[in-house]
Amino acid sequence: MERVSLDGGTWLNRPSSASFADGVLTVATDAKTDFWRDTYYGFTRDSGHCLQFAQGSGFTAEIRVRGQYETLYDQAGLMVRLDERRWVKTGCELTDGRLFLSTVVTDGRSDWSVTDLAGDLSDIRLRVTVAGGSIRVQASLDGVFWPLLRLAPFPAADAYRVGPMAASPERAGFIAAFSDFRCGPPTTNALHDLT
Repeated sequence: MERVSLDGGTWLNRPSSASFADGVLTVATDAKTDFWRDTYYGFTRDSGHCLQFAQGSGFTAEIRVRGQYETLYDQAGLMVRLDERRWVKTGCELTDGRLFLSTVVTDGRSDWSVTDLAGDLSDIRLRVTVAGGSIRVQASLDGVFWPLLRLAPFPAADAYRVGPMAASPERAGFIAAFSDFRCGPPTTNALHDLT
């Protein structure tokens, strides 16, 4: 995969505070930002921050995410997006008093799954693979071992947008740092090959 500089891309909901230095994009979230559609809570929010990069009909993307998680639902990670009704966000999220890996798959309505992975989730690597009408989500603490978080259907399309995402539904000023962003052709690793 090729490294992609995080000083490019196109913002969806540009944050008031974002900077790029030494290969690291640092974002401070605006107040009450979120991505969610309808399920359980009954509201739709499309106000989170996402720096988007165009990709074709299939790809794998990876990123390193570090965050200063302090408040309920502080979240940072990677987003794949077709439009406001079809998207996936995955990353680390503070919920129930601790950090979990979180994935939301949205196709008209959102669903939410969390994974409890032992280790320091405030510094995590994420990988998404989109191909053939599906999305594969993986995470790694060391960049070597990549357990599966989610395998889900996701609409096939000629083009997608992917990039770092951060939001803080309960406050402003959540700090997230993104680096080592890479994109390339979809991985051909077998589903149970966790490298």
